[in-house]
Amino acid sequence: MGRSIQVSFRERVVRVFDTIRRYAGRLRTSAQARPVDAPGRRAHNLFEAAAVHVVARAEDDQDRMEEAAAWVSPEALSFGVSELACRAVVALARERDESPGAVARDLLGLPAA
Repeated sequence: MGRSIQVSFRERVVRVFDTIRRYAGRLRTSAQARPVDAPGRRAHNLFEAAAVHVVARAEDDQDRMEEAAAWVSPEALSFGVSELACRAVVALARERDESPGAVARDLLGLPAA
C-alpha cells in the first residue's frame, strides 16, 4: 500500500473517531427524544445504523448521519460504532500482519508503545 493511500485512510479514520467523540459529547448534554417509528416501517438494527452513520460521516453527509442516528437509541448507536471500530482495527491488523494495538495507535497518529 502506498504512503499516500495510508495517509488518506488514516485521515478518514481520524475523522470518524472525531465524529464519535463529538457525538458522544452531544449524548451527555442532549435530552432530545427519539421519534416514534411509523407503523409499517422496517426497524433498523444497531449495526446497520452504525455502518450507515460511519459511512455517512466518512462522506461528510450530515443528513444521512442524522437519519441513521434516528433509527436506534443513542446508546445503541454508540455501541454499534464502537463495535464497528473494533472490527475494523482487527481486520486491518490481520491485513497488515500487525497487532491491533499497533494498528490503532498508527491510525490515531500515536507513537509506538
